[in-house]
Amino acid sequence: MLLALVRCLPFVIALAVLAIELTPAHFIYTGPLLTAVPALAAVTADPRRTATAGALTLAISVTTATYNQAWGTPQVYTNFLALTLVSVAGFITSSAVRAYRRRELDQVRRIAVCAQEVILRPVPERLGPVRAASLCLVAGTEAQVGGDLYEAVHTRYGVRMIVGDVRGKGLSAMRAVAAALGAFRVVAHYEDDLVEVMNHCAAALRREVAVPGAYSEEVLMEGFTTALIAQVPDDEPVVQLVNRGHPPPLLLHAGRTQPLLPTSPLPPLGLEDLIAGLPEKPESHPFVAGDRLLLYTDGVIEARNPGNDFFPLTQTIGTISSSTPEECLRQLHQALIRHTEGHLADDVAMILADRLGEGTGRPVT
Repeated sequence: MLLALVRCLPFVIALAVLAIELTPAHFIYTGPLLTAVPALAAVTADPRRTATAGALTLAISVTTATYNQAWGTPQVYTNFLALTLVSVAGFITSSAVRAYRRRELDQVRRIAVCAQEVILRPVPERLGPVRAASLCLVAGTEAQVGGDLYEAVHTRYGVRMIVGDVRGKGLSAMRAVAAALGAFRVVAHYEDDLVEVMNHCAAALRREVAVPGAYSEEVLMEGFTTALIAQVPDDEPVVQLVNRGHPPPLLLHAGRTQPLLPTSPLPPLGLEDLIAGLPEKPESHPFVAGDRLLLYTDGVIEARNPGNDFFPLTQTIGTISSSTPEECLRQLHQALIRHTEGHLADDVAMILADRLGEGTGRPVT
């Protein structure tokens, strides 16, 4: 609010000068005030607004000189020359500052993306009984790393995938992402109970936030993580799910798209105290050869267009005809960018898995 008022200040001054010059109070010398308008705009606004402020001051100068019949006096030409010089200088300064800030922001975002890529690696194209692909997009409006996480590994129990979203951004969110993914990558290979895999991830997050000074009070009071773990056995045409407050995955079967909603919704990780007990086994859904499964974060379904409409993920993915998960995610990415006109408000992470025929993969031991 304060920033908006500061940006409007040059235009308020310009209108005040115009009011003075067009009233009997025009004997007040307003030249310095009018000259200050483009200079203030250069400090508080972007180059476009600065150019607008400069053009406005020149128009006011011409209008008032004509109205007061002051043409031919040295004062008018001096003011006009000063306004021109200050306007040009203000525009150049504003453009240079904007370019510098953009370079600085791009550098920070590159570092943020590199830090995220160290932790989030691409999903292998082939994982036992599934063919998979992953996609991670960093929101263009932020220079901080986000809290989206994903991973897929082939274990002795089948293919296990996780998608999650840590509340917040920045280093604290990335530390939580590293803790949850670190636990999943280890436990997924030796824990046969899928619910226990999720519980280990929750325990890792609890240990992480217990480190003194690692997180702010706000994060400790309000922080939580939504997560979804899916398991595709090598020799059984099903997908098993443990969902902790995360958007439900989408199953594409025989040309129809269906969200796999949990029968008993559970709270996110970190909010276990809200329920009396956690489930003892995962939920199971048919997942046969030729089916397609999409796991995603809420940045996908909460993406809005300029009309404030949410991205229609279910309808969009149902219209995409692609033979490979990688190509499908590419088309989904393009549709998302078209919907938001290139302005994502939140990070996006997705895993797409196609179920192959039984016996197509050998478990990793």
